[in-house]
Amino acid sequence: MKTPYTPDAKGPLHGLRIVDMTRLAAGNMMTHMLADFGAEVIKIERPGVGDDLRRFGEAEAWWKVYARSKKSLSLNIRSDEGRKILLELLETADVLTENFVPGTLEKWGLGPENLWRHNENLVIARVSGWGQTGPYAHKPGFGSLIEGMSGFAAMTGWSDKPPLLPPLALADMIAGLTGFGGVLAAVIARMKGDAKGQVIDLSLFEPLFGILGPWAAAYEATGKVPQRQGNSSEVAAPRNLYPTKDGKHIAMSASMQSMWEKLALAIGQPELIEDPKYKTSQARIQNSAELDQIIGDVMERRTLDENLDYYESQGVTVGPICDISDLIDHPYIRGRGVLQDFDDKDLDRLPMHQVFPRLSETPGTIRTPAPEIGQDNATLLSELGYDAAAQDRLNGRGVL
Repeated sequence: MKTPYTPDAKGPLHGLRIVDMTRLAAGNMMTHMLADFGAEVIKIERPGVGDDLRRFGEAEAWWKVYARSKKSLSLNIRSDEGRKILLELLETADVLTENFVPGTLEKWGLGPENLWRHNENLVIARVSGWGQTGPYAHKPGFGSLIEGMSGFAAMTGWSDKPPLLPPLALADMIAGLTGFGGVLAAVIARMKGDAKGQVIDLSLFEPLFGILGPWAAAYEATGKVPQRQGNSSEVAAPRNLYPTKDGKHIAMSASMQSMWEKLALAIGQPELIEDPKYKTSQARIQNSAELDQIIGDVMERRTLDENLDYYESQGVTVGPICDISDLIDHPYIRGRGVLQDFDDKDLDRLPMHQVFPRLSETPGTIRTPAPEIGQDNATLLSELGYDAAAQDRLNGRGVL
């Protein structure tokens, strides 16, 4: 059964107007979260071209998911008339989001100081690869570059193989989640009277670097550089993926002492609990390769499902390795509503992730499908005082 859109739903951010000039993943992740919780998000798109996210992947899947519940205003902001309309719109807005190369808005006369002359309460979220300041401010900042320089790639993969980049827009998505929190913090500060408008300087680099762990402090203390070690861990053992009899893989983590003891009993080798090589967490980390071999030999005697049933019955934390074909109709995914199906003009069903996090009293909701380019031109321009004739003239001059 398909889930209906709820165009009249309010949400906890209802009444908050976001003008979104971002493109691609990070900005759209940020404003997608804001839209899910009820903010009015107005995408400013290049006439006839639209957001570059529309061309990510196949069937516009990225756009359909991350532009849901948003509006689209096609506007040539490189033209004087386009910038005039943008300024008029920003006078009605709470937040502007943008991810141009630092200095671009200033070049167009749209820097923060100028914008605040039109709307002193405007929060301006500026997303860039390296931030608005510092020696890298004007360098290109795509996520892959950040994933490489941040240390993420250096610690990902196997010791005898090259570093690995993630197969997803990891730096962008983490920055988007961070920006969501940053916008809310700035809006709350304004509501409390602690600030009026302010700039949120959000780099792709810093959120990713920040979640990798206390690398700098640990290096300062030990002089050690974390090395690539596949699926094992420098801080816990055993923790790995193990092949099963049917050619699949199972994930298992027994980092706590009590869990390790349960695992040793479950694999039928209780003597390992008192073995000096495995008795403590640090000993297990030092001997993790040998320990993984012992566990792997036992895991491979059963199929994935047999392993899951057995180790769960023994109180050991295990889980399957799934791809999207396993997940799309998985009992957990459907039972909790992690994915819900919506109507779509191109697909029989459009499975989209549910709004997260889940608020018990003021939940977010998916109100409308992702818009076509300029879908909301007439409504938004009418609100600004442009009648049909004026809109036709603007359209004829390539402003819309």
